[in-house]
Amino acid sequence: MLHPTSVKALPKNRIFIRYSDGAEGEIDLSEFANKKLFAAWKDPAFFQKVHVGPYRQIRWSDEIELCPDSLYLKLTGETPEQFLAKSAAAPAHA
Repeated sequence: MLHPTSVKALPKNRIFIRYSDGAEGEIDLSEFANKKLFAAWKDPAFFQKVHVGPYRQIRWSDEIELCPDSLYLKLTGETPEQFLAKSAAAPAHA
C-alpha cells in the first residue's frame, strides 16, 4: 500500500511530501488556510508541526489531519482509479 514516508512544512501553507513509491513534491494547502477548521495554521509555528501520524495520515494535531491518499492524487494528478490500481499492486510491507 502506498503511504507517505516524510512530510515537511514550507512557507505559505505548503508542504513537501514524499511517498513510498518515490513520488514527491510540494503541495499548496493555502485553499484550506482560511477555513475555520484550519485557523491554527495562521500560526507559522503550529504549521511547522506537520508530521506523518500513526495511521500514516498527514497530521498537525488531534484535530487537524489530512488524508494521505487525497494528497497523493493532488501531487501526482492521478485519478482515483489509477491510484487504487497502483496501491493494490504495491507490496504491503513497503
